[in-house]
Amino acid sequence: MLYAQDRWGLLIIFQAMDAAGKDSAIKHVMSGVNPQGVEVYSFKSPSAEDLDHDYLWRCMKCLPQRGRIGIFNRSYYEETLVVRVHPEYLGNQKLPSELVTKDIWKDRFQDIRCFERYLARNGIVIRKFFLHVSKKEQKKRFLERVENPAKNWKFSASDMGERPFWGQYMEAYEEMIRQTATKDAPWFVVPADNKWFTRVIVAAAVIDALTSLNLSYQKWARRS
Repeated sequence: MLYAQDRWGLLIIFQAMDAAGKDSAIKHVMSGVNPQGVEVYSFKSPSAEDLDHDYLWRCMKCLPQRGRIGIFNRSYYEETLVVRVHPEYLGNQKLPSELVTKDIWKDRFQDIRCFERYLARNGIVIRKFFLHVSKKEQKKRFLERVENPAKNWKFSASDMGERPFWGQYMEAYEEMIRQTATKDAPWFVVPADNKWFTRVIVAAAVIDALTSLNLSYQKWARRS
């Protein structure tokens, strides 16, 4: 009905520490949806082309069309998380020096709030999920990736390198959620140590969002 009505789009954003279960949540929650109407985008380190544009540019290109569901596995919120924990990354963004002030994070939160309000006013429904995995559970999942040959491909030494910054990331996530949780684009903080529970919460929130749209098939008048 979302596709047939062609009026609304749904944008689902996942943010989390590594090994929190973003990929598996997307896989299981969307398993009952026609894949023709769903597009998933994963945002890793920005490319040289990305760095020649503003920080929202690469995500804006991937916004869902009307009638479709778009999923961001990480998103423009990385610009208030990893870049904040590692401020040296700002140097790669080629910003004029006078714009890199002590208020840069406050400015980015404001930009994001305005951007999401704009999307909401144009028929893009936004639901954002922070999958909150514990540090202990993350370690357990990292070890599984090392010990299980079927999961070796998931392991990255760089992921382990971020664990010493756990406290700084938690502070960054807390402020991110506090500054950007709005009526137009609410955050759902989902406990992620038990994957089945994570999936239930995400699925329920997505269903509620779709139900709120009063979707229906288009009715066409017959020609006499």
